[in-house]
Amino acid sequence: MLRSLILALTFLAATGAGAETVKVATGKSVAEAAEALAQAIEAAGATLFARVDHGAGAQKVGQDIGASELLIFGNPEVGTPAMVEAREAGLALPLKVLVYEDRQGGTWLAYEAPAERLADLADGALPSEVTDPMTGALRKLTAKAAE
Repeated sequence: MLRSLILALTFLAATGAGAETVKVATGKSVAEAAEALAQAIEAAGATLFARVDHGAGAQKVGQDIGASELLIFGNPEVGTPAMVEAREAGLALPLKVLVYEDRQGGTWLAYEAPAERLADLADGALPSEVTDPMTGALRKLTAKAAE
């Protein structure tokens, strides 16, 4: 029993489960908020690498999780300094924002706090000069998309 608990805690630490999830509410639909986020990402000069439609994937297996879309994006000027400090940061990069509908029908934009997520991977805090630009970008982009 103790061994199982230790293994579970080790797994959670390795997967970044300790990172705070930041959630931003919006009155938009998931489709509208995801599109607004995609436009904000491109307007900021970042690259939108992928959009993953989790809701459609769930429907393919007969499940309904509501609308849910993950946007994966980045900018080498912002992300590369983290990988210079700790190569494992590449596991958390590029940045991701989940736009989803909760069980009550509300729409949210959610992301993991970069400083915490990267500290989990790097076995310690990265300099704020590395994580602050990511945090600022996520804050600005999700606020813009939520408007």
